[in-house]
Amino acid sequence: MNLQVNAQDLLPADLSMGTVMLKVGDMKTMTSYYEQALGLDPLSEGLGGVYLGRGSTPLVHLAPAGGLQLPSRGEAGLFHTAFLFGDRASLAATVATAAQYDPRRFAGSADHLVSEAFYFTDPEGNGIELYFDKPRESWQWNTGADGSREVHMDNVALPPQLYLQDHLTEASLAGQREAGAEIGHVHLQVGDTDVAEDFYVKTLGFERTAGWHGQALFVSAGGYHHHMAMNVWNSRGAGPRKDTLGLGEVVIHVPTEDEVGALAERLSSAGIGHHHTGAELRFEDPWRNQLRVAVG
Repeated sequence: MNLQVNAQDLLPADLSMGTVMLKVGDMKTMTSYYEQALGLDPLSEGLGGVYLGRGSTPLVHLAPAGGLQLPSRGEAGLFHTAFLFGDRASLAATVATAAQYDPRRFAGSADHLVSEAFYFTDPEGNGIELYFDKPRESWQWNTGADGSREVHMDNVALPPQLYLQDHLTEASLAGQREAGAEIGHVHLQVGDTDVAEDFYVKTLGFERTAGWHGQALFVSAGGYHHHMAMNVWNSRGAGPRKDTLGLGEVVIHVPTEDEVGALAERLSSAGIGHHHTGAELRFEDPWRNQLRVAVG
């Protein structure tokens, strides 16, 4: 299945991912992890929780939700939040502090051909990817008979110790918190990738960039390898989410109110409920994952 979207219905090429909100049971433990393991600083704090990030850029919003339960492995929701670093030394510094903070939370690593990635799990089971993008000119794209393009990604061994030996420096460790980072992409667990493609590509206006045997879907704007992904590896057939700990909201930034309005019109045409204030738009995907598109 490869849905085509009219150019005027595409999300803007300069779209970017914003803050990911997590509903948290143990604020002290979770805040300590994101501060000490990932080198994020508290940027603002209040009754709604704490925003953590690098510099002035908020990356994660931890919101207290002590009365909720952890989701089961097979439920829809968050697969991982992916933090993008500007160079290999900065990535290596955060991989090192995360591994040192609690080695048991390391979940693997891979060279994806477009990027180099290391995976961790936070204290409440939320997946985390730390990664660096290889130069765009090195990415390989395959063109199908229908003119569709897919980026070539793979899982090639990426030994962590060797990576740290090659790229970790005293300067990158000392300057970890000054080094920039951003949310590069968000990967979700869903019940069906065809339904996900219909929603995220045909309705929202992302472009499909890759698929994996009906098990995973990758989508982006502006020719990026992926801003969002959805898989059914643990969650095939999952229905709408319950109110649990874990993913609370994914924020997507677009440049202007016109783009927010255009998306609101597409949602209305598709019969999808939403709340539109002009500068931002709130709605849910078919699994009740909360999304907010806002002028960035």
